[in-house]
This record gives sequence, C-alpha cells and structure tokens, in this order.
Amino acid sequence: MATPVIYTYPSPLAGFENAPPLSTDKQDDGKSLVNPTRAGRSAAYDSFTAPLDNGIRGGFDVHIYYFQNSAEQTKYARELWERIRREFPELRVYRFWDRPVGPHPVAMFEVNVFSPAEFGAFVAWLAIWRGPLSVLIHPNTIPAEGESEADAQLRDHTQRAIWMGERLPLDPAPLISHA
Repeated sequence: MATPVIYTYPSPLAGFENAPPLSTDKQDDGKSLVNPTRAGRSAAYDSFTAPLDNGIRGGFDVHIYYFQNSAEQTKYARELWERIRREFPELRVYRFWDRPVGPHPVAMFEVNVFSPAEFGAFVAWLAIWRGPLSVLIHPNTIPAEGESEADAQLRDHTQRAIWMGERLPLDPAPLISHA
C-alpha cells in the first residue's frame, strides 16, 4: 500500500518564502485569526491545482460503495445514483455495478467532477445525502516525471484518498505497475 514515507513533498509555502510574518490578531469572533489581504482570489477556485487533471478525466473520481448483499443498501444506492443523475446532469456518472470491480472491495458506482465548483457543490451535497454508504474521493493526477500511470493511480487511491463514512480496504493489485 502507498505510504507517505516513500514520497517527497515540496514545501506548501513555495511562492510565499519572502512573505511577511502572519498576524496573531483575532477576528471579531475572538477565535479565528486575521489573514493577510490578497489581490484577487486563489486560482484554485477556478481550476484544479497541478498535478490534478483538468482535462477529460476530470480532477476527482467519487466512488460510492454499497454492500451488494444488503437489500436496504442496494435500494438506497440505486435511488442515490438516480438522484445524482437528475440533480447533477453535468457530472459524469458511470454504471451501477452489482459486484466488486477493480480495486473496489464491494459494489459501487462512480461519479467524476471536472471543476472546483462542481467538487465543492457535489461533495457538500453528498455529505448530507450519502446516507449509510461509504465514499472514496480520490484525485486524478498527471504522473510526475519518471512516475508511471499505475504508480500515480495507486498513490491517488491510497495516500491522496479522502473518505466519507467507513474506510473500506482496497485491493491494490489492479493498481500496481507490473512493468
């Protein structure tokens, strides 16, 4: 499984190395801190930050899991799948699988999001409507120089994964590069 120990991480302060110290002043609520002013807003509001894929794959895959042997979960998942297709027709929604596929340990369906606005709207909506189901949200990154597509996918599905509900163990074998 992908572990953070095997990766290197650039400093998140890249581009802000010479910025003045941050204030310790508090907002009117008495708790949160006053942030520095900025000309314009972050570009991350308008497009996914590199190395996320802003192309045809979309920046994130959302896998919504259900236990296929549970009639209640299967019914809820199918109704949620239909609701998503009606509520968010601009998103790419895949077939409703009735069995485990790929690295996914139970039945699921997948949704792709293509912009930060779609991500924010859909994930916030899903936090309320996912019901008893678990959700894996993983980025689709463009492989770094010298990194294989399979290695990037393994890292995206594991080390960079976001979970809602119970975390389910993935089978990494379909994602591991055998080159």
